[in-house]
Amino acid sequence: MLRIEKFAAVDIGSNAIRLLIATVIEKEGFPPQFKKTSLVRVPIRLGADVFLQGSISEENYLRMLDAMTAFSLLMKNHKVVAYRACATSAMRESKNGPEIAKKILKETGIDIHIIDGNDEAAIIASTDLKELIQDNKVFLYVDVGGGSTEFTVFAKGKSVVSKSFQLGTVRIINDMIRDTIWDEVKEWVLTNTKEYNKVEVIGSGGNINSIYRYSEKKVGKPLSYFFLANFYEKVKDLTYHERIFDLQMNPDRADVIVPATRIYLSAMKWSKAKNIYVPKIGLADGIVKQLYNERKAASLEVK
Repeated sequence: MLRIEKFAAVDIGSNAIRLLIATVIEKEGFPPQFKKTSLVRVPIRLGADVFLQGSISEENYLRMLDAMTAFSLLMKNHKVVAYRACATSAMRESKNGPEIAKKILKETGIDIHIIDGNDEAAIIASTDLKELIQDNKVFLYVDVGGGSTEFTVFAKGKSVVSKSFQLGTVRIINDMIRDTIWDEVKEWVLTNTKEYNKVEVIGSGGNINSIYRYSEKKVGKPLSYFFLANFYEKVKDLTYHERIFDLQMNPDRADVIVPATRIYLSAMKWSKAKNIYVPKIGLADGIVKQLYNERKAASLEVK
């Protein structure tokens, strides 16, 4: 007998807003299966407002409201049993972030949790990486977003240390990062990986997924530092319009792909990693996993 339920995660990032609907299939005696049923992405780019003006504009609030209304209807249509909406860097730094969250709750019924960088890193780290995180290997997990990048070191199959930095792609293209931020990230990576002989990088985020598709690698195979360095030199030398036409990138990807690739390359260089694995997981996947575990724990308590 199978138990089938749907869970949803709303990831309100600095570059885009995403709705992930996942189907969880349970069968007694077997681990649960998580299947991505629907993924909707809307490139609102809240960070462009917040990092330059300090608050979310009326225009982008209305676009966000439309997206959330649509997400609410989609979740209802899919008969989702539990959802969570999490907002990251842009909304937590926006002066009107809490006010907008209240308006959206009133208009759509979607309750937005504005989480800090440590919460974000912890949710991402809770994703199911068992196929990659082996006890005898060390990994540096790098999740690049529009407003921030989260780093987690895994050793002996467990998370050792995590940190979030205000080094995001939307910030970089708008020249809104501190002069010292690259040095701070470099120092953190060097300090937290120097004791290990060999480190591999795991990358997540829309940009590394886009690069992985471009590489045409078989699923599960890593990208080499050499490949990523060559890709970086190629996209850096193309114009914005050439990236859209020649590489067939989405317009909202074509500008942020360069700083994103630089962050991944830098993480690999500083940790002396030769490969980067791309498992296509992120904040939304972590939210779904948390929701499932919470619901499972609650049902066991009732019994």
